Amino acid sequence: VQASGRPCSGAFESSHLAPRAMSSPLVIDGDMTTTSRDQKKTETDVLSFFRTFLAKKGQDDILLNREQHVTWLKKGLQILPTNFCGLDASRPWFVFWISHALEVLDGYDEALWRPKVASFLGRCQHSEGGFGGGPLQLAHLAPTYAAVSAILVGGGDEAYKVVDRRTMYQFLMRMKHPEGGFRMHDEGETDMRGTYCAIAVASMLHILTDELAEGVPEYVRRCQTFEGGIAGEEGLEAHGGYSYCGLAALCILGRAHSLDLHAFLRWAAQRQMGLEGGFQGRTNKLVDSCYSFWQGAIFPLLHEAFRQHGVDVALPERHLWFSPRPLQTYVFLACQHPGGGLRDKPGKSADFYHSCYSLSGVSVSQYDLDGESDVVGDSANRLVRSDAFYNVALEKAERKTAFFEAAGSIEVDGRRIDGREGSGVAIARKYLLARAAKQ
Repeated sequence: VQASGRPCSGAFESSHLAPRAMSSPLVIDGDMTTTSRDQKKTETDVLSFFRTFLAKKGQDDILLNREQHVTWLKKGLQILPTNFCGLDASRPWFVFWISHALEVLDGYDEALWRPKVASFLGRCQHSEGGFGGGPLQLAHLAPTYAAVSAILVGGGDEAYKVVDRRTMYQFLMRMKHPEGGFRMHDEGETDMRGTYCAIAVASMLHILTDELAEGVPEYVRRCQTFEGGIAGEEGLEAHGGYSYCGLAALCILGRAHSLDLHAFLRWAAQRQMGLEGGFQGRTNKLVDSCYSFWQGAIFPLLHEAFRQHGVDVALPERHLWFSPRPLQTYVFLACQHPGGGLRDKPGKSADFYHSCYSLSGVSVSQYDLDGESDVVGDSANRLVRSDAFYNVALEKAERKTAFFEAAGSIEVDGRRIDGREGSGVAIARKYLLARAAKQ
């Protein structure tokens, strides 16, 4: 139950947005706690943004400040302030966050950025496989995923050729844990992030094999909680980011039916906030724009998992069990920073992480199953469609296929490895592109 006691969907559907935002009182159930006080303050702050805008303009006037965000992001891709030095081990992440945000804003210049991205990430590749957080750093699955995703955003052979697929496969196999998950780095922790990063990287590079995927469905299933979502580790609390990672990994493999998908759907649908319109990451937590993707992308994945497995469930034709327009309204009205970039919520500063994932979530929410768009505000607010499995542009996820299929098998420790892309993601992308082509 939310601290606000509100239902979790539909509060800001088009015709209801203005009356609800202008007049609905805040309701807090029971005794005040730190959680309920924070929730009340957040609702008040968000409602203030809605009221300020709607008192003067209508929903059709909502505008994404595209040029301002593109300018802000490009500065970050060229140079970061000195106070970012503490994040030196996250440099491939900055490349991905900024590149993908520019990509969905249709502001990524491939001819300009591809060689620069390829050159820098090539220096981050470890001689024994994988990518580190910067040049000469320890290989780690998180920046490995970020680097490979940024290479796909680069979108051409010059970028694709950077990856040493043979040593990458060796690295991924070294990270594999006997219980089915993956360690983040040598002697590192094992959690759901590692599972997604390893499976997504192998699939993107077409080096996924049965031995790499062995035990993964069982490991993820053990981390599904009584609530329905997935925890970072077995026995912990269901969380939006880890839930996406576990589900997406299984969807890539075509093994999502290993989970209780009905319980998963019920949990995910309850995470959309009734007043704010955005998503929370866990039960009784605050709205956060990054969950626009981590939670929002769960719904197309679940829909496709039900479709591929032939489960007897009423698959909606025109929506994916959540309300996309309230989500977009929250991001556009409450999360755009006046200086450029996007933020977690009102009162926060803009940052590259929230810019990437809030825009990724909006992108996912704007397209229905046929590729038709559902865009809040000006038609110019439409973003490039993002792939829910990898979180790169859908077209880029398809574009890399010819190169990596032609790259063929790899030889590892005297063995021929015939890798592939995950069957689940390949089937889904073919289905989506075929439906979109009919429009």
